[in-house]
Amino acid sequence: MNHFVSMQQLSEYELLQLVKKADGISKSGMKPLKEQYFGANLFYEPSTRTKMSFIVAQKKLGIEVLDFMSDQSSVKKGESLYDTARTFESIGASFIVIRHPAENVAKQLADQLSIPVINAGDGTGEHPTQSLLDLVTIYQEFQRLSGLKIAIVGDVKHSRVARSNAIALNKLGANVVLCSMDDWKDESLPFPYLSIDEAVETCDVVMLLRIQHERHDQKTLMHTSSYLKEYGLTLEREKKMKDHAIIMHPAPVNRGVEIDSALVECEKSRIFKQMKNGVAARMAVISSLLEQGGKYNENHFNKRNAIIGQ
Repeated sequence: MNHFVSMQQLSEYELLQLVKKADGISKSGMKPLKEQYFGANLFYEPSTRTKMSFIVAQKKLGIEVLDFMSDQSSVKKGESLYDTARTFESIGASFIVIRHPAENVAKQLADQLSIPVINAGDGTGEHPTQSLLDLVTIYQEFQRLSGLKIAIVGDVKHSRVARSNAIALNKLGANVVLCSMDDWKDESLPFPYLSIDEAVETCDVVMLLRIQHERHDQKTLMHTSSYLKEYGLTLEREKKMKDHAIIMHPAPVNRGVEIDSALVECEKSRIFKQMKNGVAARMAVISSLLEQGGKYNENHFNKRNAIIGQ
């Protein structure tokens, strides 16, 4: 694993190893890395949980954080994303964490840089570290992922979380089903759609999604006033869930829209446990990349210079 940009790049074995490593870190912690490393966090979109958990993960690993705010950088002067990333690479960053509103940006940087790139969310593409912390949360609950029936419910079409989770869960043997209003279905994902009522009654995990307000026009959002009643997790629907079933949500939560506010911290909810697992998951990804990064960096750097010199 040279980068962590998509759940599609990982095998079932690699995914399980990361899940188990993150689970172990969440239970027992991890000693700081012995070598000096610098992590560059390039966040071009607002973020609370993802950015802060990356920073906590880096500090727990003993990594020096190179923070970046686009509105206070040379981006305001017209600097390209590539040149910004190359700047951090040149001054000694050991890896780059990138969050960006454009899809596929992380992969593009991974192909251009000689240091590992971690995708912290790219447009409506993927959000693989969020998916990893979700996998860890489910694994801790059931001690397995294979054979579980898991519903991904909500704004599937615009959700990078939905895409990463559907890919990863399917690889690990889970039975993935989707639930969404017609306008927000993603027909590119090869999984069946159920009604919200069928999903809550038959699934082991009900994974709710945030409505991506920033990716909708005003006309579409006019319909969200009745969303909870028609498509969300209400108090009545929660009562119909299986006794062992759990509720998940990547957050931030639109209380009273995707989920009744009273259910955010109910007995079945694992929403804040997901947040807690975010630190361990990101520690697992960063440490895994750095453990095998030295040889890769040298080879990739030489390959890139050869291409440039042609």
